[in-house]
Amino acid sequence: MAIVMKSGVKLEPHQVIFRPVVTEKGTHLSERYNNYTFQVNPLATKHDIRDAVQLLFKVRVLRVRTQNRLGKPRRHKMIESYTQAWKKAIVELHEEDRIAFF
Repeated sequence: MAIVMKSGVKLEPHQVIFRPVVTEKGTHLSERYNNYTFQVNPLATKHDIRDAVQLLFKVRVLRVRTQNRLGKPRRHKMIESYTQAWKKAIVELHEEDRIAFF
């Protein structure tokens, strides 16, 4: 089932969610508060992310929070540049649902 975005682009659920972000903080959120963190398509809305997580992982989503992460400055010799900006989604699941990444 394709998800039609506001811009008119049709994306499949696996095109909305790029990968889970597995960090110490993310692991703590998932164990304690049942929140999971994903790197998502920058064009995706909260509703798109909710639908994609529910279809891919067969879970019930209660809430979605998003952040636009700016790229960090990097330097190589005399050239200054930035890493790529990306969008992060923190998804809260129903208390009975879990996602196992490992």
